Amino acid sequence: MNLSFSLTRAFVLGLLSAAGFALFALLLGYNRIAWFDNRIISLVGKMESPGMTSVMKGFTFIGYGKMVLLLSLTILFLLHRVFKHRRELVLFGVVVVGSGILNFVLKSIFHRERPTLHRMIEEPGFSFPSGHSMAAFALYGISAYLLWRHFSSTLGKAILITVCAFMILAIGTSRIYLGVHYPSDVAAGFLASGAWLALSIYYFEKAEERRKKRIGQSGA
Repeated sequence: MNLSFSLTRAFVLGLLSAAGFALFALLLGYNRIAWFDNRIISLVGKMESPGMTSVMKGFTFIGYGKMVLLLSLTILFLLHRVFKHRRELVLFGVVVVGSGILNFVLKSIFHRERPTLHRMIEEPGFSFPSGHSMAAFALYGISAYLLWRHFSSTLGKAILITVCAFMILAIGTSRIYLGVHYPSDVAAGFLASGAWLALSIYYFEKAEERRKKRIGQSGA
């Protein structure tokens, strides 16, 4: 019963995230997204200071490229050598690598140009959806899912979720703050990666359920 509920929840969350992304894409296509972007940009702009700029550049550095690779390899090592996972390594790779491929495909479809006003750093490529946001959601989301069971205390689990959620939001916010993404790019990135994560977990759990049934039947 609990497993069926968990599977249903993962599938529904995946569909809702996909629907949310589709809504942002539709609003973008009809040029009805400026109200959202302008409001968030105004709020984030109030945070600006030399110190905050350094912090945001740090989060942007953590959120992509070599740092994501380093963090991924570290988590893979923990899963394999410390927690003795095997099949979960495949799920981790599918989520993280698949999110990057999905981002490339989506950017190639939408061709949204990056913001030009108040840009603090330069970034190549298209803007929608945010690659940093998708990578962060995929990496920290799947890490939270796989490490959750290894925290026995409620406090430990709360800290895990808080840290992962904070990193996702901080990396996404840094892209808006530094002027290389619209807020809708970041929100759509979270939703696209969230859909990919939830549906990947759903099919992984389904496969695990079938595997355990086969083992149970063969041992009967």
